[in-house]
Amino acid sequence: MAYSAGFTPHPKVSYANAAPTGTGSEAEYLEIALTERRDPEVLRDLLDDFMPDGLDIVDAVETATSASASDFAHRLEASTWEIRLDGVTPQEAERAVAAFLAAETVEVQRQTKKGIRTFDARAAVASLTSAEADPQDRGDRPGEGPCAILRLVVRHLTPVVRPDDVLSGLRATADLAPPVAAAVTRLAQGPLDTESGTVTDPLAPDRDATAVATAPGGSA
Repeated sequence: MAYSAGFTPHPKVSYANAAPTGTGSEAEYLEIALTERRDPEVLRDLLDDFMPDGLDIVDAVETATSASASDFAHRLEASTWEIRLDGVTPQEAERAVAAFLAAETVEVQRQTKKGIRTFDARAAVASLTSAEADPQDRGDRPGEGPCAILRLVVRHLTPVVRPDDVLSGLRATADLAPPVAAAVTRLAQGPLDTESGTVTDPLAPDRDATAVATAPGGSA
């Protein structure tokens, strides 16, 4: 692993757009600078061997150029989130989603280091849908009561709009107040395909460049 220069060298590791505290995630990314070239799959295996249970390194890709590495964070334009609402019926969730999407703006407040900040949560939401949770997929969530699932795509704007801000917006527009804390999981983050409204693979440019470089006649 490469280290910075100076009296107190630090490993050159950067985390891109980490998920908020208290949320789960299946799509976190970090960049690691190395002193020599390594096979990405070998590196993935080595890193994964040292991770605690439940934290898995699922993929590793070599960045094609220094420019590609420097702009990786800018590829993370949006995130797909799943919000599990135990104690909320699908009908309640559907009504709340409709009210939220119908609003031109949805102002919410959040406590920051500089005090209370008010901002529009609606502008960042590219899509928001609701569905009934699969009764066979309750995991360790409580009870046998109703459970609704929200799926949302949120653009990474400034200020950052988090899933809990959207929940605050649903409370403000439709008085939706789940009786227990919501379970929030990030499913994906990357470039936003505006035509389909989906979040795509941020590592695709590096995969494509590597494939070209390693193909017969390609440049390394």
